Amino acid sequence: MGSISKKKFVLVSFFLLSGFINSEYLAETPKDSIINLFCIESFKVEMSKANLNYDEKIAKDTCDCYLREFSNSKSHQNSIIKCKLETKKKFNL
Repeated sequence: MGSISKKKFVLVSFFLLSGFINSEYLAETPKDSIINLFCIESFKVEMSKANLNYDEKIAKDTCDCYLREFSNSKSHQNSIIKCKLETKKKFNL
């Protein structure tokens, strides 16, 4: 079972990397894109690690922030940091 999860992670990572390389395409990314789906899954994991209940509204808001920031800045890490801080502040986490 762990092997299947690793294969899925590698596959998703590959698609993410190919999306990051083409930043013009990323700027026009729809809300149901692979990047958004990966963001939602990552959000679920982070909430679980923090022993917080998953909230779809917070996840959607956070991932919308990430997509918007990444489209503007083209920096994955800076987008994550900024949106985590905004989410913590906005939702009092």
